[in-house]
Order: sequence, then structure tokens, then C-alpha cells
Amino acid sequence: MNRLSRGAFILLVVLRYGLDELVLSSFRHPWLRLLTRILTLGRNLRAPRGERLREALERLGPIFVKFGQVLSTRRDLMPPDIAEELAKLQDRVPPFASDIAVATIERAFRRPVDQLFETFEREPVASASIAQVHFATLRDKSGQLRDVAVKVLRPGMLPVIEKDLALMRMMAGWVEKLSDDGKRLKPREVVAEFDKYLHDELDLVREAANAAQLRRNMQGLDLVLIPEMFWDLCHTEVIVMERMNGVPISQVEVLRQAGVDIPKLARDGVTIFFTQVFRDGFFHADMHPGNIQVSLDPVTFGRYISLDFGIVGTLTEFDKEYLAQNFTAFFRRDYKRVAELHIESGWVPPQTRVDELEAAIRAVCEPYFDRPLKEISLGMVLMRLFQTSRRFHVEIQPQLVLLQKTLLNIEGLGRQLDPDLDLWSTAKPFLEQWMLDQVGPKRLWRELKAQAPQYAKLLPQLPRLLHDYLQQPRGSDSRQLAQLIAEQRRTNALLQILLYLGLGFFTSMLVLVAWSHLHMYF
Repeated sequence: MNRLSRGAFILLVVLRYGLDELVLSSFRHPWLRLLTRILTLGRNLRAPRGERLREALERLGPIFVKFGQVLSTRRDLMPPDIAEELAKLQDRVPPFASDIAVATIERAFRRPVDQLFETFEREPVASASIAQVHFATLRDKSGQLRDVAVKVLRPGMLPVIEKDLALMRMMAGWVEKLSDDGKRLKPREVVAEFDKYLHDELDLVREAANAAQLRRNMQGLDLVLIPEMFWDLCHTEVIVMERMNGVPISQVEVLRQAGVDIPKLARDGVTIFFTQVFRDGFFHADMHPGNIQVSLDPVTFGRYISLDFGIVGTLTEFDKEYLAQNFTAFFRRDYKRVAELHIESGWVPPQTRVDELEAAIRAVCEPYFDRPLKEISLGMVLMRLFQTSRRFHVEIQPQLVLLQKTLLNIEGLGRQLDPDLDLWSTAKPFLEQWMLDQVGPKRLWRELKAQAPQYAKLLPQLPRLLHDYLQQPRGSDSRQLAQLIAEQRRTNALLQILLYLGLGFFTSMLVLVAWSHLHMYF
């Protein structure tokens, strides 16, 4: 099936499930309503609209299912009936045959299932767009019986994804050529990013590695549980991991009856997100309710359980610092600094007037502060920011597309848990502390420790370099002299930094001592 036939297939699915009627009926223009009646003649569209949309996305394949998963978290933007149906896409996609799953496992490990596991449940417990999960038990290396989850890749995924991506690349090219905003939006680069992450998700070993990294990063936070991987039973098509027992986070009433602090749970979700983004630069980028549970075990009561690590996002140090400064400036309502950061980063043309961009950003954001989350629609904020960005020719950054998607998921999750959650005030203290760690004495000390081995090698070489230079006749090549001068300058800079650091530390101690004494007397 080439791109043309795939496009025809998509069109047939749209007509079969009446998605054209779903879109056209949302408009109030009389001629569009008339067109809707004409197009629906002779078609059976009696099924509820949400059900038709869900079935169409399932029929179209994994990319469209992923799109539906994102929409299901935005109950503020979607009608309730559609949101409820799309929520079924999170972990209730129709499963594939168990015999195929068993054959995939046996082909991957070249052993019968009965030899790999003590028990294996052939009925899948969850099925998503990329893979499905079976429960099993096995003996670990110490002989202990362990409950595990076996994730098996859905067969025949790669050809479908390749065809859909080819269509998306073609449409992205059209957007760049036909739209005035095409080049600014960088649709082809965005599709390339989507391509990368989808192919990464088809390699389950990569997913296992992502889980292991997140597990290490989150060990000291005590807010989230991440399953352990059994590396002897990990393959590109099959991975075996620790079985996690919890309640899906979408079952809010069940959690509330069990005694879980729901407002704290919402705040913890925000903390986990910002920790992964700004501390680690490595974050779970598929945080819809189908991938999140809450532990009711007495030892880990109230902690998040994170599942499905096929899509993760990464940020460079430059991206982290730039975003943190932007967030901090937003929370402080320092719109001038936000405008300056956009210009400094090259996101807007350098000739952009700071005061004009500042005024535009203020007009978008100011009405939304000091409101509970139930009164804030981040979708509307992003829409108005998009309109502003068009005016100032802001270039969309493809590497941040996943971060934007995850932020929308977090907002949807927070809205579901605690409509009164103030997203801004919850994140502000965390980001301010992070900025202090990045630009304060801790950051300086980390940089000094990182550079110490290099300077330890350079310092002993200085006498020899000086001696070699003095032994050379005048008029010889001056390369060694230049090297000596450069290394001497590095040494002097290091000594100055150490001196300033010592003086700063000593001065700070004196101030603290004086302050404590003043506190005692007054």
C-alpha cells in the first residue's frame, strides 16, 4: 500500500465512521449544515459520535490512537461523551491473538513459554496501540518466585507506521509551501521528531533502558515507583518486568475511599514532572492516565506507579536553563524578562522590540494567574500564545514538542485529580530552588570539581614547559610560548576562582554569625 492508497484508506475510514459529519456539524453556518445533511444521506451514523471517533482511530492505526490518547486527557477541550470514549484508547485497544503473543515470546527467546515462566496468563490484562501485556510468574536467579508483566510488541506495526509517516511528511511539505506560517512552524522537523520517537517505541529494549534510567533518577524522591527490568528476558519484541500492583489514577473515587490524599497526589504529579524535566533533563513523555497507577500497599501508600516508557524526552543543558528562566519569569510575572529571553535565544528576530513583545505576552498570561486550575485552560493560553507568536514571527522549536505534549498531559491529569490545584504556585518554589542550584555556589563548586582533573594534569607540566622554552634559541617557533601563556592564564583563572570562592565563603560565614547574634539580642 503506497501513500496514495493509504490516503484513500484514511478517506474511506473518515466516511465510514462519519468523521466528516462530526466536524461539519460543529459549525453553525446554515450552508455547512445543509452540506452535512447531503453528505450523510444513505449512511448509517446512528452510533454515538464518541464511539464512532474511537473506532475510526483504532481502525487507522497506532499514530491516530496516540492522537486520541492525548485528546482524552483534555476534558476541558473535549465534550464529556467523546472524552469518555477516547479514554478507552489508553489501555483498552482491541488485543491481538494470544497465540501470536506466545509465538513472539518463543521466537524471541528460543524456548517454550512453559520453560520460561512458572505460570503464564494467555489472556492479556492490557492492550495499547503498540503492545499488549500478559501477567506471569518466574523464578529469579535466587530461586524466589516473582510476579512479572510480559510486554509483547503488536505484530506488523512498522509498515503501517512508515506509510502514515510518509503521508505526514508529504502533508508537512504542503504546509510549508502553501501556508504563510509554514516555515515558522517547521512541520517537517516536527514530523522528523515524531518519526524518531515512534521508531524508538517499537524497540522494547530501548523502552527497558529508559525505565532503568528513570528508576535510578527517581530513587531519592520517594514519590514514584518504576518497575525493575529482567534483563535476561528483554528483547526488541518482548520485555519482562516487575509486576506493579496499583489502582489506575483515573479511578479517583476508589483512591479517595482508600484514604489517598488527592490534592497531595496532584501536587506530587507536578513535582515529579518538573524534577524529571529540570533536574534530570530526562522525562516520561507519555503520561496519560492509562500509564499511571497509585500504590495502596502500606509500605508505598499513595505513591505514583509509572508504566510504559516507550517515549521519553531529553533536554540539553541550554534548553533546561532557558526553560527554567522562562518559567521563573512567568511565575514572577516578569514579562520583560520573558521577552528578552525569546530574543536572546534566537526564537524571535533580533530586531523585535522588547516592549512590544512584553506587552503582548502580558495580555495573554496576566488574566490566568491567581486562578484555580478549573478556571484555567492551558489549551486556550497556548492558542493565544500561538496567535501572538505569528505576529512576532516566533520559530517553533521541534525539540520541545514532546515537552509541550507532556505539559498538556500533566494539566489534564491535574484537572482530573484536583480542579482547585494552582499549577503556578505549585511549580514556582521548585523552579526557584532549581535556579538557585544552577547559578549559585553549588553550580560553581560542581564546575570546579569537574575541571579539577584537567588542571591536575596541567599544573605539573608548567615547569617543564617553562624550562623547554628557556632552552630554545631566540627566534625559534613561538608555539610553545603561546601554549605556556595559555596554560598560565588558565591556572591564574583557576586560582582567582578559588580565592574568590574562599573569600565569599568566609564573608558569608561572618554575615551568618553576625545575623545570629543580632537575632539573639533583638
